Amino acid sequence: MNRPAGHESDRILVVEDDAAQRVGLQQLLKSWGFTVEVAADGQDAVEKVASVRPTIVLSDLIMPRLGGLELLTALRQDNPDLTVVLMTAQGTVETAVTAIKQGAYDYLTKPIDPQRLKILLDQILERHDTQREMRVLRRQLQERGTFGKMIGASVEMRKIYQMVEQAAPTGASVLVSGESGTGKELVAQTVHQLSPRASQPFIPLNCAAIPDTLLESELFGHEKGAFTGAITRRQGAFELANRGTLFLDEIAEMTPATQAKLLRVLQERSFRALGGQREQSVDIRVVAATNVDPPEAVRQGKLREDLFYRLNVFAIQLPPLRERKDDIPLLIQAFLKEFNTRNSRSVVGLSENATHILMQYSWPGNVRELRNVIERATIVAKGDVIEAGDLPTLAAVSASAPASGGGPTLTAGTTVDQAEQQLIEVTLAHTGGNKTRAAEMLGISLKTLHNKLNRMKQAGDEETPQA
Repeated sequence: MNRPAGHESDRILVVEDDAAQRVGLQQLLKSWGFTVEVAADGQDAVEKVASVRPTIVLSDLIMPRLGGLELLTALRQDNPDLTVVLMTAQGTVETAVTAIKQGAYDYLTKPIDPQRLKILLDQILERHDTQREMRVLRRQLQERGTFGKMIGASVEMRKIYQMVEQAAPTGASVLVSGESGTGKELVAQTVHQLSPRASQPFIPLNCAAIPDTLLESELFGHEKGAFTGAITRRQGAFELANRGTLFLDEIAEMTPATQAKLLRVLQERSFRALGGQREQSVDIRVVAATNVDPPEAVRQGKLREDLFYRLNVFAIQLPPLRERKDDIPLLIQAFLKEFNTRNSRSVVGLSENATHILMQYSWPGNVRELRNVIERATIVAKGDVIEAGDLPTLAAVSASAPASGGGPTLTAGTTVDQAEQQLIEVTLAHTGGNKTRAAEMLGISLKTLHNKLNRMKQAGDEETPQA
């Protein structure tokens, strides 16, 4: 987080029997902005903790009356969240390591290196900030059914929150999978928010929305004159996200060549801009996402196996909305609040019939589709309640409605390509030709949909008799 080390709420208790060292540490820590209290030994520290209420205890290991190990045991009994750092002479390092196993955060060898102490304290404060943020999110989950920007209190979503909590404080790569519209970028944002990189940049990049010829430049940047049209130097996503988090959406849409270059950056932690002569080091965390099953993408050759293993340290698979319909009322209320504010409306809820339609619908476009539907309904609603008539698209395709003409007609002998073509045509008709929305409903990227449409057009041209 690169958080300033000094804040009045960051209170340190220095426990040191040597008066000169005790005063020296007190002055050093005060110069960094900490509030500092001191104790002459472990027994003195135990008596002062209740009134001082420190966030960090910096204690010598060997002291009269009550030593560092005994102090650690006493403090952990009543203050399990208190962070204890031990200071030790070189000859007692083994004992200090034992203390870490008993709950100490770390140890420092004497004489104390101020730079090492400063780095350690910054790490502890970042950890405290993350833990504080986690407590806030857990309270939000209990009170409002939200976890950061993610909405839902279902069993399925609680499992996702638990995985995010485990992954966030680490520096490990995360691979998020799930259908289009399930909220993969929200997961990436929450991972970033709860990580030590939270105050640094979060840079999202949709690999499916960028032509293959430009993707490498978007990732690594380019120097002036690197190619036709490169009239100035341009920073890429890796440089922009340095010290922060890079979110690569639709990773399987990258060409194999670009995936190989990405793998090299993840391994070497350095890259070279297009047209550049020097390697640039980068400190970055990557969260990647795909709307296809990652192992299946590997089998199909869409995702390099070595890149998959590099990214798949933490795997988070988001459930589709149809598998967590209990969350729909929470999502609706959140979207109503958002769009009432944005569009100066005062819609308070939905009629029973409208709610039934939303709960019965299968939501192929997932949360994103629900959000779009609520936005439109909020605008067209004539009163303060959304009626079934404000949901014309869903009323026509509700899962509770009987099957009718206009859907794909599949019979024995229909090829996979023919079935796919029918499905695409029906979906495009349903969205009024809106390809972006159709791609969301089909669970594919817009780029993939364009590729399929081009292949369908070429096949049609080949079958058309020539004059």
